[in-house]
Amino acid sequence: MNSGAEAEGIAARHLQQHGLRLLTRNYRCRAGEIDLVMQDGAMLVFVEVRLRRNPVFGGAAASIDTRKQAKLIRAAQHYLATLTPVPPCRFDAVLLGADTTTIEWLKNAFEA
Repeated sequence: MNSGAEAEGIAARHLQQHGLRLLTRNYRCRAGEIDLVMQDGAMLVFVEVRLRRNPVFGGAAASIDTRKQAKLIRAAQHYLATLTPVPPCRFDAVLLGADTTTIEWLKNAFEA
């Protein structure tokens, strides 16, 4: 595994296999970036993908700290400002181990 783009591709395929539909990859705005924007039924899902080669420093989940969460929330608000009506939404995380065969999907990883 060499890049974030590869990790995002693996995560997108994993979520699609579980019934989610990919809407956007790498949504960028001034506030930040959202790796994947997906649809889960009526729910809009903002997905942060994390790849960790080394479990030191708490692993992939620990890297989504409050500062990162705030950036994701601001980027999601920017995305949602383009939608009428605003759908229900949640923030998920997909955590990949170094071998990328270990995939952990955290639904509702944090609250906005």
